[in-house]
Amino acid sequence: MPKDALTAESPQMPDIAPGNPPGKAYAWYALAVLVLVYALNFIDRQMLTILAPDIKHDLGISDAQFGFLYGTAFGVFYSVFGIPLGKLADRWSRKRLLAIGLATWSTMTALSGLAGNFTQIGMARIGVGVGEATAGPCGFSLLSDLFPPRRRATVIAIFTAGIYIGGGMALSLGTSLAHGWDHAFAAGARPLGLAGWQAAFLGLGLPGLVMALWVASLREPARGRFEAVTVAPDMPAAQAWRAFAHDLATIAPPFTLWAAARRGPAKLRSNVLSLLAIMLVAAGLTRVLGDPAQWFVLGTGVYAVVSWAQSMRHDDPDGFALIWKNPALVGVNVGYGLLCALAYSASAFGPLYAMQTFHAPPAQVALIVGGGGAAGGALGTIAGGWLGDWLSGGVHHARRVLVIMGAIALATIPQAVMMSTHALTVFYWGVFPLWFLLSAGLGSSAGTVVNVVPPRLRATASASFFLGATMLGLSLGPYAAGRISQSTHSLWAGLVAVTCVIPFALVSLAFAWRHLARKEAEIS
Repeated sequence: MPKDALTAESPQMPDIAPGNPPGKAYAWYALAVLVLVYALNFIDRQMLTILAPDIKHDLGISDAQFGFLYGTAFGVFYSVFGIPLGKLADRWSRKRLLAIGLATWSTMTALSGLAGNFTQIGMARIGVGVGEATAGPCGFSLLSDLFPPRRRATVIAIFTAGIYIGGGMALSLGTSLAHGWDHAFAAGARPLGLAGWQAAFLGLGLPGLVMALWVASLREPARGRFEAVTVAPDMPAAQAWRAFAHDLATIAPPFTLWAAARRGPAKLRSNVLSLLAIMLVAAGLTRVLGDPAQWFVLGTGVYAVVSWAQSMRHDDPDGFALIWKNPALVGVNVGYGLLCALAYSASAFGPLYAMQTFHAPPAQVALIVGGGGAAGGALGTIAGGWLGDWLSGGVHHARRVLVIMGAIALATIPQAVMMSTHALTVFYWGVFPLWFLLSAGLGSSAGTVVNVVPPRLRATASASFFLGATMLGLSLGPYAAGRISQSTHSLWAGLVAVTCVIPFALVSLAFAWRHLARKEAEIS
């Protein structure tokens, strides 16, 4: 885009000027608001799991299709749109972008309650993914400018604890709303013919519109105020959104072909060859495994990511090197993404496993699995972030990676106990430690990501972090568990099979640790 495209417009200044930085009290207030936003983010995302039996029955969908709804339909668009939205968050008001995203995903959650078939609820889940893609990059970037480096992992861990708070609340709220609606209205006398699960989506989606106004009232801190670097001011709105449209064209087919052609014949040829290769793989997987929607959507996502990387390499070689050629960032993104395959499959099918295997009542599962998972996840995220901060001292980031690796290794113990027991009580006792350890890796992973890139790339790097978590974890973990369950007629087999990702996650993280340790040794 030409630099003089908007010469008549002045740069957008932050709501908090560099000479008037936010105080500690306001920074913690903003953190509290952002935690609520992230909790609502996961309430809207996770409610699908506790309502799974009714949704599967009413819409006639299989375990593999449910895994697609929970994972791929949401995850691919969440990760793909997270790329241009992350770049937009690096250029424009983060609070306004987050407010727009919150309003979007809340509206699409409400629309999920009006779905009457698999396609309609799938389209709504895609919309939820697009809206929620704003939350991580905007939140990480804002908090990095509200708190100093030595506290970032702890603060971001508190922020991401909202994931588990929301996930736990979703199970209880979803069950209460659905059952309350079904008990209040007879099957033939329900308003608009809505089932309980549909009323639950409507009831929990609409309040997000009010929350969006609260987010818009936050004050925006100056970028990079804790770093000794000069950061360009935010772009004017029109220029920033035109840049977003340009970035979107680099990842959204078929505009990717036009964007590649503008970079020259060689770049177009490379992009087309990538597309053909991905199409062949997707067609082969569809022929072998079936589920064409899974492989079409996932293939589209992979092609979008490849197109983005090719575009970034041409348009921003320095940024490309700092993200795609950064061994530490790539290692953490891949390692944590594989961990997410295990975590998301447990999140998607754990409640259903308890109800099917132990015949536990939904309300009890919502309270114990939801509450235990929320408590373990929130505390584990904060503990992992705090431990990473304490061990690193703000400079030794390789030690943060050791925290992630240790958490993954220890998480195999409660996972093994829960999958081998025949007692519901033992299964319940394993919920808290499992989610404490799985989530401990998140706090240190996020702390590593925001500390190994410069301020101008934090939101984009955060988008790449969520890219790994969703493309590797959310898009593949739940689907794989559901597909194996469908083939073996055993949900246990599906959940156990996903644990094979753990050795690969540890290898990837060891690669990141080795690079950071060498780099820090050279500096010292």
